[in-house]
Amino acid sequence: MTKICLIHRWGGSPSSERWFGWLKGECDERDWELIIPEMPNTNYPVIEEWVGKIKEIGDVDYFIGHSIGCQAIIRYLERNDVNVKGIIFIAGWFNLIEECYEDDEEREIARPWIEEEIDVSKVKERCNGILAIFSTNDDCVPLSDSKLFNDLLGAKIVVKENEGHFNQTEKINEIGGFIENGD
Repeated sequence: MTKICLIHRWGGSPSSERWFGWLKGECDERDWELIIPEMPNTNYPVIEEWVGKIKEIGDVDYFIGHSIGCQAIIRYLERNDVNVKGIIFIAGWFNLIEECYEDDEEREIARPWIEEEIDVSKVKERCNGILAIFSTNDDCVPLSDSKLFNDLLGAKIVVKENEGHFNQTEKINEIGGFIENGD
């Protein structure tokens, strides 16, 4: 059975986005196991805590990350000698748009996620394929980060029109095809 782990966004939960329910249905239809852990301290995410939580899950075939969940997956793969068939990043980021921050506290929470270096070569070695999905009107993630995901991680890039930060999205059709094809 294919095992998939989805890591939610900063301030999110296993049920925070509409498309999580859609994805659960898609996985059930295909007899895939979907795990969506409750990430620790979700309103004040700390790299070590989130990486540690992912490590507790054990082996998976695929990761799906949403927003800061993408960062957590990248850092988990960088720090742990594990391999996965593929990763799907949705609204992943290396940088955030200034207007995304509500206050200085949020800026400080994000700082280590943005400034702490990542050895992307380890991530690329430990993954067979990466799909990164962005939106033309994301209010937090600059579309220019799509180029970074392609250049640094070799990700295949999909840019969707007017999906914002994918918080209200109903479904993301590219997920099933990516996993079925073993990309």
